[in-house]
Amino acid sequence: MTVDEELSLEARLLRLEEIVRDLEGGEVDLERGLELFEEGVRHLKASEKILSQAELRVEELLDDGEGGEEVRPPSDGEEDP
Repeated sequence: MTVDEELSLEARLLRLEEIVRDLEGGEVDLERGLELFEEGVRHLKASEKILSQAELRVEELLDDGEGGEEVRPPSDGEEDP
């Protein structure tokens, strides 16, 4: 596992913001711009993977558990139609 693989979602999002700022600034040459773009794509894909894994964990927690009762998220006070 590389250092890049160990970054948290928050760290990846911060880095993506930096990359976008640098690219939008227009002061990077073509080669550096491509490097930044590639890095951004890697962070985006890794972030999507982290979010997918978190979603699966939430779904597992909300599935019918050992007690036989389905756990549901708290209601916002409105009933479903």
